[in-house]
Amino acid sequence: MITADQLKDLNERVQKLYQYLDIEGKRMQFEEETIRTQAPDFWDDPKRAEAQMKKVKGLEKWIKGYEKVRQLADETTLAFDYIKEQLVTEQELDADYARAIDAVEQLELRNMLREDEDAMDCVLKINSGAGGTESQDWAAMLMRMYLRYAESHGYKTRISNLQNGDEAGIKTVTMEIEGEDAYGYLKSENGVHRLVRVSPFNAQGKRMTSFASVFVTPLVDDTIEVEVDPSKISWDLFRSGGAGGQNVNKVETGVRLRYQYTDPDTGEEEEILIENTESRKQLENRENAMRLLRSQLYDRELKRRQAKQAQIEAGKKKIEWGSQIRSYVFDDRRVKDHRTGYQTSDVQGVMDGKLDGFIKAYLMEYGGAKKAQ
Repeated sequence: MITADQLKDLNERVQKLYQYLDIEGKRMQFEEETIRTQAPDFWDDPKRAEAQMKKVKGLEKWIKGYEKVRQLADETTLAFDYIKEQLVTEQELDADYARAIDAVEQLELRNMLREDEDAMDCVLKINSGAGGTESQDWAAMLMRMYLRYAESHGYKTRISNLQNGDEAGIKTVTMEIEGEDAYGYLKSENGVHRLVRVSPFNAQGKRMTSFASVFVTPLVDDTIEVEVDPSKISWDLFRSGGAGGQNVNKVETGVRLRYQYTDPDTGEEEEILIENTESRKQLENRENAMRLLRSQLYDRELKRRQAKQAQIEAGKKKIEWGSQIRSYVFDDRRVKDHRTGYQTSDVQGVMDGKLDGFIKAYLMEYGGAKKAQ
C-alpha cells in the first residue's frame, strides 16, 4: 500500500504542474483565442484560420491534460482516506495511485516538447549500413520496431518508399508517421543504431556487428511556409517494383526528385534526392515527393536556427546525424543509449516497440534545456 509521503509527493507534483504550465493563464488565453474563431470573417483566410484553430486545440490539450491529472490525484487522495474506513481495498488504492503517477509523468514528459515542430507528424528514414545482408536484416528489424511503436501509440504510418535487400531485409525505407507529438518523441531516434549478435547469416555462427542509420524530420503541412526554388528541381521517372498488378514494371509511376540545395551560410551545394513509389499514379507520387522535400528543407532551416544553441551546449555530447546513439547487444540481453546512459535488459520488448524509457530519458536530459514557451 502507498504511504502518506508518496501521496504528498503526488499532490506536490500536480501543484507544480499547475504552476509551471501556467494553467490559469492558459484558461484565460483559451477563452480569448476561442472568441477570435467566432468572428464572421474568420474563414475568409483558410490558412490563418487553420493556424488559429491549431492554437486553440493546443491550449485545450494542455488544460484537459492537467484536469485529468488533478482528477486522478484527487481520487487517490479520497481513496487514501477511505482505506481507514475499509471502503476501498489496498489493491484499489495502489491502482488509483499508479494511474495518477502515470498521468503525471506523461504530462511532465509532454512539457519537454516545447518547440513548435515537436507537435508535427514526422518522416522517419532508415538506411542499412555496410555489411550486406546482415545490415539489411537489421534495417528491417528497426523498421518493424518503429511500426510497432507507432501502432502502440495510436499513430498512423504510411510507407512512401521501400527498397528490399538483395537476399533479406531492406536497403532503405521512408515512412511517414502521423499522430500527436510524433516528431517531438521520435526525434530522439535520429542517429546510428548498432546491433551486436550471433548472425543467422554466418555459417560459422560468429558474433557480428551491424549498423543502420535513422533520420527523422518533421513533416510540414500547408500552413507552414517553406521556400522551394522550382529552377533547382529535376525529375526522373522509373518503373515501380512491387507485388502483383498489371502496372508493375510496365508503367513509369515511380518518381525521383532531385533538388540542388545551396547552404545559405557556406554556399556549398548539395543534391537532395527523394524517391517515391507509394502510389500507382505518377501525379500523386510527385505530390508526395514535393511534400517530403519541403519537410527536409524545413528541417535544415531548423538546424540552422539551433546551431548557436548547440554551440552553447557544446559541453554535452553532440546529437547529430552520423553519431552512434544506441547499441543493441542481443547475447548480453542489453540495449543501451550512449547519450543518456539509459539501458534495459528487455531486448525483445524494445524490438517490439517499447521505446518510451529511451525517449523519456532523452527528453529529460536534452528537452529540459530548451526555453519554455
